[in-house]
Amino acid sequence: MRVLVVEDDRKVARALCEGLEGEGHEAIVEHTGEDAFFRIDTEAFDVILLDLTLPGRDGLQILKRMRERGVATPVLVLTARDAVDDRVTALDGGADDYLVKPFAFAEVVARMRALVRRGRATEARRLVSGDLDMDLAARRVTRAGRPIDLTLREYEILEYLLRHDGQVVSRDALARDVWKESARSVTLNNVIDVHMARLRRKLDIEGRSAIQTVRGVGFVLREGTL
Repeated sequence: MRVLVVEDDRKVARALCEGLEGEGHEAIVEHTGEDAFFRIDTEAFDVILLDLTLPGRDGLQILKRMRERGVATPVLVLTARDAVDDRVTALDGGADDYLVKPFAFAEVVARMRALVRRGRATEARRLVSGDLDMDLAARRVTRAGRPIDLTLREYEILEYLLRHDGQVVSRDALARDVWKESARSVTLNNVIDVHMARLRRKLDIEGRSAIQTVRGVGFVLREGTL
Protein backbone atom coordinates (compact mmCIF):
# COMPACT_ATOMS: atom_id res chain seq x y z
CA MET A 1 0.00 0.00 0.00
CA ARG A 2 0.99 3.61 -0.51
CA VAL A 3 0.53 5.31 2.86
CA LEU A 4 0.62 8.97 3.82
CA VAL A 5 1.72 9.54 7.42
CA VAL A 6 0.66 12.96 8.74
CA GLU A 7 2.37 13.39 12.10
CA ASP A 8 4.18 16.37 13.63
CA ASP A 9 6.07 14.25 16.18
CA ARG A 10 9.13 13.32 14.12
CA LYS A 11 10.05 10.38 16.34
CA VAL A 12 6.57 8.83 15.96
CA ALA A 13 6.54 9.58 12.22
CA ARG A 14 9.94 7.97 11.73
CA ALA A 15 8.91 4.86 13.66
CA LEU A 16 5.72 4.51 11.62
CA CYS A 17 7.56 4.95 8.31
CA GLU A 18 10.26 2.45 9.23
CA GLY A 19 7.64 -0.06 10.33
CA LEU A 20 5.53 0.38 7.21
CA GLU A 21 8.51 0.10 4.88
CA GLY A 22 9.60 -3.00 6.77
CA GLU A 23 6.17 -4.47 5.94
CA GLY A 24 6.70 -3.73 2.25
CA HIS A 25 4.57 -0.59 2.03
CA GLU A 26 5.53 2.79 0.62
CA ALA A 27 5.41 5.48 3.32
CA ILE A 28 5.41 9.24 2.72
CA VAL A 29 5.47 11.58 5.70
CA GLU A 30 4.31 15.16 6.21
CA HIS A 31 4.75 17.06 9.46
CA THR A 32 2.40 20.01 8.96
CA GLY A 33 -1.25 20.35 8.06
CA GLU A 34 -0.54 22.61 5.09
CA ASP A 35 2.01 20.24 3.55
CA ALA A 36 -0.28 17.27 4.15
CA PHE A 37 -3.22 19.06 2.54
CA PHE A 38 -1.16 19.86 -0.57
CA ARG A 39 0.09 16.26 -0.79
CA ILE A 40 -3.45 14.83 -0.49
CA ASP A 41 -4.71 17.27 -3.10
CA THR A 42 -2.04 16.33 -5.66
CA GLU A 43 -1.23 12.65 -5.08
CA ALA A 44 -3.05 9.34 -4.63
CA PHE A 45 -2.77 7.13 -1.54
CA ASP A 46 -4.30 3.85 -0.44
CA VAL A 47 -4.68 4.98 3.17
CA ILE A 48 -3.84 8.03 5.31
CA LEU A 49 -2.62 7.93 8.93
CA LEU A 50 -3.65 11.29 10.35
CA ASP A 51 -2.79 13.04 13.60
CA LEU A 52 -5.33 15.63 14.72
CA THR A 53 -3.03 18.14 16.39
CA LEU A 54 -0.91 19.65 13.63
CA PRO A 55 0.76 22.99 12.96
CA GLY A 56 -0.83 25.15 10.26
CA ARG A 57 -4.05 23.21 9.63
CA ASP A 58 -5.36 20.61 12.08
CA GLY A 59 -6.46 17.10 11.18
CA LEU A 60 -10.17 17.87 11.39
CA GLN A 61 -9.79 20.68 8.85
CA ILE A 62 -7.93 18.33 6.53
CA LEU A 63 -10.66 15.69 6.89
CA LYS A 64 -13.43 18.19 6.19
CA ARG A 65 -11.71 19.56 3.09
CA MET A 66 -10.90 16.07 1.77
CA ARG A 67 -14.48 14.86 2.00
CA GLU A 68 -15.86 18.10 0.54
CA ARG A 69 -13.65 17.51 -2.50
CA GLY A 70 -14.84 13.93 -2.81
CA VAL A 71 -11.55 12.33 -1.81
CA ALA A 72 -12.60 8.91 -0.49
CA THR A 73 -9.18 7.65 0.65
CA PRO A 74 -9.55 5.73 3.96
CA VAL A 75 -8.31 7.73 6.96
CA LEU A 76 -7.11 6.21 10.22
CA VAL A 77 -6.78 8.87 12.91
CA LEU A 78 -3.81 8.37 15.28
CA THR A 79 -4.03 10.85 18.15
CA ALA A 80 -3.50 11.43 21.85
CA ARG A 81 -7.04 12.79 22.15
CA ASP A 82 -8.93 10.03 23.96
CA ALA A 83 -12.22 11.72 24.90
CA VAL A 84 -15.42 10.26 23.47
CA ASP A 85 -16.35 13.66 22.06
CA ASP A 86 -13.08 13.76 20.10
CA ARG A 87 -13.76 10.33 18.63
CA VAL A 88 -17.30 11.27 17.65
CA THR A 89 -16.18 14.56 16.09
CA ALA A 90 -13.46 12.86 14.02
CA LEU A 91 -15.67 10.01 12.83
CA ASP A 92 -18.52 12.37 11.99
CA GLY A 93 -15.97 14.57 10.20
CA GLY A 94 -14.98 11.83 7.77
CA ALA A 95 -12.48 9.58 9.58
CA ASP A 96 -12.88 5.86 8.91
CA ASP A 97 -11.22 4.66 12.14
CA TYR A 98 -9.71 6.10 15.31
CA LEU A 99 -6.79 4.87 17.40
CA VAL A 100 -5.48 6.52 20.57
CA LYS A 101 -1.76 6.93 21.33
CA PRO A 102 0.21 5.08 22.52
CA PHE A 103 -0.68 2.31 20.09
CA ALA A 104 0.82 -0.99 19.00
CA PHE A 105 2.20 -0.87 15.47
CA ALA A 106 0.71 -4.28 14.68
CA GLU A 107 -2.76 -2.89 15.42
CA VAL A 108 -2.15 0.09 13.13
CA VAL A 109 -1.28 -2.24 10.24
CA ALA A 110 -4.25 -4.53 10.97
CA ARG A 111 -6.66 -1.59 10.98
CA MET A 112 -5.15 -0.27 7.74
CA ARG A 113 -5.71 -3.62 6.05
CA ALA A 114 -9.30 -3.71 7.31
CA LEU A 115 -10.00 -0.23 5.91
CA VAL A 116 -8.59 -1.10 2.50
CA ARG A 117 -10.52 -4.40 2.40
CA ARG A 118 -13.70 -2.58 3.36
CA GLY A 119 -13.19 -0.08 0.55
CA ARG A 120 -12.68 -2.83 -2.01
CA ALA A 121 -15.71 -4.79 -0.81
CA THR A 122 -17.99 -1.78 -1.21
CA GLU A 123 -16.44 -0.60 -4.44
CA ALA A 124 -18.98 0.79 -6.88
CA ARG A 125 -19.74 -0.98 -10.16
CA ARG A 126 -19.68 2.37 -11.93
CA LEU A 127 -17.33 5.34 -11.90
CA VAL A 128 -18.90 8.68 -12.84
CA SER A 129 -17.53 12.18 -13.27
CA GLY A 130 -19.89 14.74 -14.77
CA ASP A 131 -21.15 13.32 -18.07
CA LEU A 132 -18.38 10.69 -18.15
CA ASP A 133 -19.55 7.19 -17.14
CA MET A 134 -17.53 3.97 -16.79
CA ASP A 135 -19.38 0.68 -16.30
CA LEU A 136 -16.81 -1.54 -14.58
CA ALA A 137 -18.75 -4.77 -15.09
CA ALA A 138 -19.32 -4.26 -18.82
CA ARG A 139 -16.02 -2.39 -19.32
CA ARG A 140 -17.96 0.25 -21.22
CA VAL A 141 -17.30 4.00 -21.28
CA THR A 142 -19.68 6.74 -22.41
CA ARG A 143 -19.57 10.51 -22.37
CA ALA A 144 -22.86 12.40 -22.60
CA GLY A 145 -24.38 9.06 -23.60
CA ARG A 146 -21.95 8.58 -26.51
CA PRO A 147 -19.93 5.32 -26.45
CA ILE A 148 -16.15 5.79 -26.30
CA ASP A 149 -14.01 3.05 -27.86
CA LEU A 150 -10.80 2.68 -25.79
CA THR A 151 -7.79 0.41 -25.95
CA LEU A 152 -6.99 -1.62 -22.83
CA ARG A 153 -4.27 0.82 -21.74
CA GLU A 154 -6.49 3.84 -22.33
CA TYR A 155 -9.22 2.17 -20.26
CA GLU A 156 -6.75 1.53 -17.42
CA ILE A 157 -5.58 5.15 -17.46
CA LEU A 158 -9.13 6.50 -17.45
CA GLU A 159 -10.17 4.14 -14.65
CA TYR A 160 -7.22 5.36 -12.58
CA LEU A 161 -8.15 9.00 -13.21
CA LEU A 162 -11.80 8.32 -12.33
CA ARG A 163 -10.79 6.63 -9.08
CA HIS A 164 -8.85 9.80 -8.22
CA ASP A 165 -11.41 12.23 -9.62
CA GLY A 166 -10.45 15.84 -8.89
CA GLN A 167 -6.95 14.87 -7.73
CA VAL A 168 -3.80 15.56 -9.72
CA VAL A 169 -2.27 12.24 -10.79
CA SER A 170 1.47 12.41 -11.39
CA ARG A 171 3.39 10.59 -14.11
CA ASP A 172 5.16 8.73 -11.31
CA ALA A 173 1.80 7.42 -10.07
CA LEU A 174 0.77 6.34 -13.57
CA ALA A 175 4.11 4.61 -14.11
CA ARG A 176 3.82 2.79 -10.79
CA ASP A 177 0.12 1.91 -10.71
CA VAL A 178 -0.84 1.55 -14.39
CA TRP A 179 2.39 0.53 -16.12
CA LYS A 180 3.64 -1.31 -13.00
CA GLU A 181 7.10 0.21 -13.41
CA SER A 182 9.06 1.10 -10.27
CA ALA A 183 11.06 3.86 -11.98
CA ARG A 184 10.08 6.42 -14.58
CA SER A 185 12.27 6.91 -17.66
CA VAL A 186 12.29 9.44 -20.51
CA THR A 187 10.93 6.74 -22.81
CA LEU A 188 8.09 5.89 -20.42
CA ASN A 189 7.32 9.61 -20.01
CA ASN A 190 6.85 9.85 -23.77
CA VAL A 191 4.67 6.72 -23.83
CA ILE A 192 2.47 8.12 -21.04
CA ASP A 193 2.10 11.44 -22.88
CA VAL A 194 1.18 9.70 -26.16
CA HIS A 195 -1.48 7.55 -24.49
CA MET A 196 -2.83 10.55 -22.59
CA ALA A 197 -3.07 12.63 -25.78
CA ARG A 198 -4.99 9.84 -27.56
CA LEU A 199 -7.31 9.39 -24.59
CA ARG A 200 -7.93 13.13 -24.38
CA ARG A 201 -8.88 13.27 -28.09
CA LYS A 202 -11.34 10.39 -27.70
CA LEU A 203 -13.00 12.01 -24.69
CA ASP A 204 -13.22 15.54 -26.12
CA ILE A 205 -16.73 16.69 -27.03
CA GLU A 206 -17.24 20.05 -28.77
CA GLY A 207 -14.03 21.45 -27.30
CA ARG A 208 -14.80 20.25 -23.78
CA SER A 209 -11.87 18.19 -22.53
CA ALA A 210 -12.31 15.87 -19.55
CA ILE A 211 -8.57 15.78 -18.80
CA GLN A 212 -6.46 18.77 -17.83
CA THR A 213 -2.65 18.79 -17.81
CA VAL A 214 -1.13 20.44 -14.73
CA ARG A 215 2.24 21.54 -16.04
CA GLY A 216 5.15 19.98 -14.21
CA VAL A 217 2.87 17.92 -11.97
CA GLY A 218 0.61 15.55 -13.93
CA PHE A 219 -3.01 15.18 -15.02
CA VAL A 220 -6.40 15.75 -13.45
CA LEU A 221 -9.92 14.70 -14.41
CA ARG A 222 -12.26 17.64 -13.99
CA GLU A 223 -15.83 18.08 -15.10
CA GLY A 224 -16.31 20.77 -17.70
CA THR A 225 -12.62 21.45 -18.38
CA LEU A 226 -12.18 23.54 -21.56
